[in-house]
Amino acid sequence: MASHQVLAGFHAVVARLRHAPASIKELYVEASRRDKRMQTFIDQAQAAQVRVHPVSTERLDGLARGIKHQGVVALAEAEKLAVDVDEVLDGLEDKGQPALLLILDGVTDPHNLGACLRTADAAGVHAVIAPRDRAVGLNSTVTRVACGAAEIVPYIMVTNLARTMRQLKERNVWLVGTDDQASGDLYQVDARRSMAWVLGAEGEGMRRLTGETCDQRVAIPMLGSVESLNVSVASAVCLYESVRQRQR
Repeated sequence: MASHQVLAGFHAVVARLRHAPASIKELYVEASRRDKRMQTFIDQAQAAQVRVHPVSTERLDGLARGIKHQGVVALAEAEKLAVDVDEVLDGLEDKGQPALLLILDGVTDPHNLGACLRTADAAGVHAVIAPRDRAVGLNSTVTRVACGAAEIVPYIMVTNLARTMRQLKERNVWLVGTDDQASGDLYQVDARRSMAWVLGAEGEGMRRLTGETCDQRVAIPMLGSVESLNVSVASAVCLYESVRQRQR
């Protein structure tokens, strides 16, 4: 059991059931729950041919190791995600797909990172990249807020963000940073090419060198009285402009 990954909560387990049910080795549910959500979940697990074990709440608490589990815990094989940028790009080149990446500079709040990962998964992002020195890791809060996306979207932490960005440019990935002082807006971006959206933390924004390394800087139109959006909301706005253009 020690070698297995613990997935807790409906969202995390359902995400794994949908894309890799065979990786789930044990699935436990709260025996006392009989509500519609639980029954729907059990039906979904059984349809995926995953056996369900009803157990006590105390047993689930022990398995979840402090993570909020909502009455659902799975032990699964840890999935192999890409561990570096070249691995991601090599795989996309083999498939003939343009890259869509999200670079986060200075995002240290686990709730923000979790929300960014959830949005990244929904928008089809191939990897999220962050610096080791100014970023939060994949802790239990991030995993819970990400609702299963932390087990699907590669989260690559790099020692030198500017150097990694230059490596991306060498591989023809267009880097677009968000900057409220930029003259153009995000709707002027050609998001159909291989590209990365670069966002900084709310308030401070990107570091100077990060911004200078971008190929293009654009603003998100702000028509009200607030000056900026939360980074997770801003990432959703930008990523779904890529989705819109690529589906057109």
